[in-house]
Amino acid sequence: MVNSCNMNIQWKSDDSSNTEKMVLLVIKMWMFLVAMCFVYFAKAFQGSYMKSSVTQIERRFDIPSSLIGFIDGSFEIGNLLVIAFVSYFGAKLHRPRLIGAGCLIMAMGSFITVAPHFFQGPYKYETTISHFPASNGTEGILPCLTIGSLTHDHEIPTVEIQAECEKAASSSLWLYVFLGNMLRGIGETPVMPLGLSYLDDFSREENTALYMALIQTVGIMGPMFGFMLGSFCAKLYVDIGAVDLDTITINHKDSRWVGAWWLGFLLTGGVMLLAGIPFWFLPKSLPKQGETETERNSNVLGGEQDCFIPDNNKNSTAPNKPSPVSMAVLAKDFLPSLKKLFSNTVYLIIIITTIIQFNGFIGMITFQPKYMEQIYGLSASRTIFLIGISNLPSVAFGIVTGGFIMKKFRLNVLGASKFCITVSVLAFSLMIVQYFLQCDNSQVPGLTVSYQGAPEVSYKQNALISSCNMGCSCSLRHWDPICASNGLTYASPCLAGCQTSTEVGKEMIFHNCTCIRESPLPYANMSAVLGQCPRKSDCDYMFKSYMAVTVIGAFFSACAATPGYIILLRSINPELKSLALGIHTLLVRTLGGIPPPVYFGALIDMTCLKWGTKQCGGRGACRIYDSGAFRNYFLGVIYGLSAVFFVLWGVLYNRLSHRENKRALKAQLKAPELDGNCVSSGNGNGSSAIIKCYESPEQETSI
Repeated sequence: MVNSCNMNIQWKSDDSSNTEKMVLLVIKMWMFLVAMCFVYFAKAFQGSYMKSSVTQIERRFDIPSSLIGFIDGSFEIGNLLVIAFVSYFGAKLHRPRLIGAGCLIMAMGSFITVAPHFFQGPYKYETTISHFPASNGTEGILPCLTIGSLTHDHEIPTVEIQAECEKAASSSLWLYVFLGNMLRGIGETPVMPLGLSYLDDFSREENTALYMALIQTVGIMGPMFGFMLGSFCAKLYVDIGAVDLDTITINHKDSRWVGAWWLGFLLTGGVMLLAGIPFWFLPKSLPKQGETETERNSNVLGGEQDCFIPDNNKNSTAPNKPSPVSMAVLAKDFLPSLKKLFSNTVYLIIIITTIIQFNGFIGMITFQPKYMEQIYGLSASRTIFLIGISNLPSVAFGIVTGGFIMKKFRLNVLGASKFCITVSVLAFSLMIVQYFLQCDNSQVPGLTVSYQGAPEVSYKQNALISSCNMGCSCSLRHWDPICASNGLTYASPCLAGCQTSTEVGKEMIFHNCTCIRESPLPYANMSAVLGQCPRKSDCDYMFKSYMAVTVIGAFFSACAATPGYIILLRSINPELKSLALGIHTLLVRTLGGIPPPVYFGALIDMTCLKWGTKQCGGRGACRIYDSGAFRNYFLGVIYGLSAVFFVLWGVLYNRLSHRENKRALKAQLKAPELDGNCVSSGNGNGSSAIIKCYESPEQETSI
C-alpha cells in the first residue's frame, strides 16, 4: 500500500514537472515569436526612415543625387560582407544571440549616422539676403545694390584657403552616414535566415506558416511608421532648438530647407536597441512543439542547428553521435552543389529576371519622393507622408491578395507564371499612364522661361542676366527664389531687379522689382515675396490622378510577389533549397540593390538646371530640375527595364512550360510501367484477388 502511494506521488510529481516544462516551452516560443515580430517592425521602421531622409541628407551635405544613391546602397554592401558567413555558419552558433548582436550593430549604425549633426556647425543655407536686426518694418535691405560680398563669383580660391574652408565646413562628414548605413546592413543580415530557421526548427510544422505570416504582417507596419516619422522630421528645421527660427527666411517647401533628419535616426536606433534585448535571454535551442520526451531523445540531431550538411551515410554512424564537420567537408560539398545549382537554366533565368525587376523597383522607391517634388511642386514632407499612408498599405494588401489567390485556386507553377505576367502587365500599363500625368516646369526667368515669359531652350547661366537687372551686381551662383505678382519665380531678389525690401524673416517683401515691370505678363504690383511660386491649378488635379494610378499600380505589382517566390521554390532541387535561396539573395542584393540608386541618381543629376553653392564655393546639391527631362530619364529607365523584364518572363514561361510537359510525359510513361509490374492472381471464382507489385530498386512506388 505504501509503495502504491509512493508510486502515485511520484507519478503526480513527474506529471506536474512535465506540465511546467510544457508551459515554459510555450512561453519561450511565444517570447521568441513576439521578439521576432518586434525586430521585423524595427528593421523595417529603420530602413524606411533612411529612404525618407535621402533628400534631407543630400541637402545637408550638399552632395549630388549619384552620391546619395551610393550612400543609400551602402546598406546592401554591408549586408553582402557577412551574408555568406552568417547563412552558412550561423546555424552552428547561438542563433538568438547572433540576432541580438545584429540588433545592437544596427542601433550603433543609426547612432553613427547621427554623429555628423553634432560635429557640424549650424546649417547655413545659401542666400543673397543680408541678415541684420530690424525692429520695425522700415526699408532696410537694397537687394540690387548691397551684394558686394557676392560680386567675386569668378575668383578662384587658393588650395590652402579651399582646404581650410572644406575642413571648417565638414564637407566629408557624409562618410559617417555611409558607415552607419553599412553597419545597419551588417546587423540586419542574421535576422531573417537565423530567425526563421530557429522558428521552423522548434515550432510545429503546421504552425510555422502562421508564425511567419504573423511576423511579415507586423513587419509591413514598419515602413508606414518610418515614412510618417520622416514626414514629421522633414517639417522640423535641422537646427531646431539651436537657432532662432524667426531669423530663418526659408520654409519646409523651399529646396534649401533641411529637416531634422538626425532626430529620426536617434528614435529608430533606440527602438532597434530595445528590439534586440529579448534575444540575449533566449536559449540556444528549444524542444520542438508537440514532441514527446522519447521522440526528443531519439531526435537529438534534428533541425538545422545540428545537421549542418546532409548526411548521405546515416547507417554508418550511431544516431546519437554527430560526426564532426570540417571546413574541407563543407568545401567538398559546396562546390558540387553550386555547380549543380547553376546548371538549372530555369533558376538562372529567375535570378536574372529578379535582378532586372529589383533594379527598377529600388531606383523608383529611392527617388520617388524627389520625382513628386520636382514634377508636382510638393514639399519633401508631404511626398513622404503620402507614400507612407497610401502606397505602402497598397503593397501590403497586394502581397496578401497574391497569396490568397495562390491558395484559393491552387495554382501550379504555370498558373502562377500566368498570374504574375498578367498583374505585371497591368502594373506596367498604369506606369505608362504616369508619363502623361505631368505639370509644367516651374517658370523661372533665365532657366525655364525667358524674362519675357517665352520658354527658355538654352538653359545657360548667362541667360539669367537681362536688361532689367544688368545694372545690379548679381550673383549667378546663388539660389534665393522669390515669387513675383506676375506668377514668375526669379532666382534671387537681385536678378528680379528689386530695389528695396520691408519686413524681416519669412515675411520679407521686395519692392520696385524692375524685371516685373518689363515682363509682358500681367502683374498686380512690382513686389515679390520669398519662395517659389505655386504651380498652376490644374497641377493639383494631375497629382491626384498620379497618386490614384500609383496606388493601384503598387497593388498589382505586389500581387506578383508571393506567386513569384513560389515559382522560385518549386523550380529548384529540394536538397539545394537553402543554398539556392542564399545565392538568389546574394546576387539580387549585389546587382539589384547597389547599382540602381547610383545610376538613377547620375541620370537625375543630368537634368539639373541650377546647382546650389557650398560654403567654400564648390557645387552643392541641385536646387531645381528640368521636370520634363527628369520625367523622361526617370520613367524611361523604368520602361526600359520593364521591357527586358517581360522578355525574360516570356523565356521563363517557355522553359517552365517545356519542363512541365516533360514531367507530364514521364508520369504517363511510368503509369503503364507500374501496371506491367503488377501480377494479379485469383482463386478462379473471382471472389478474391492478390496483387503483387515487383518493385524496381531504382523506382519509388506507393500504394
